[in-house]
Amino acid sequence: MSLLVQLLLVLALWSSCALAADPSPAGLWRTIDDSTGKPRGLVRITEVNGQYQGRLEKTFPRPGEDPNPKCDKCSGSRRDQPVIGMTILWGMTKQGEEYQNGEVLDPENGKIYRAKMKLEDGGKTLHVRGFIGISLLGRTQIWAREE
Repeated sequence: MSLLVQLLLVLALWSSCALAADPSPAGLWRTIDDSTGKPRGLVRITEVNGQYQGRLEKTFPRPGEDPNPKCDKCSGSRRDQPVIGMTILWGMTKQGEEYQNGEVLDPENGKIYRAKMKLEDGGKTLHVRGFIGISLLGRTQIWAREE
């Protein structure tokens, strides 16, 4: 093979490896309470037709809390449903370096917020921001990748 063909093959392999290394939010994430810094739960994020959604798989209850909580402050079909197994994040689509246009449910207060998220630290942490109206009116939690 000519040197040019070999060089093109090497470049093609390198670029496909670089694309494969692009981190995704899909996976299992440990949510961290932004006021105490302690783990609150495990959320599994999956991609379905270009949109990311997250389902709560496990909670880490504080002493005295129900180990199998229900969303008693939720409205509609989520009201009084088990929190474990509930979809709490949905509609996120990749837009540049961020995932936007989604919503997130806070099962502790039953409120649904607009949401966006961004991977950091090479995909090891996920900054999830819930907000009302504009992004400035909200709060960010940092989730840690479990797998």
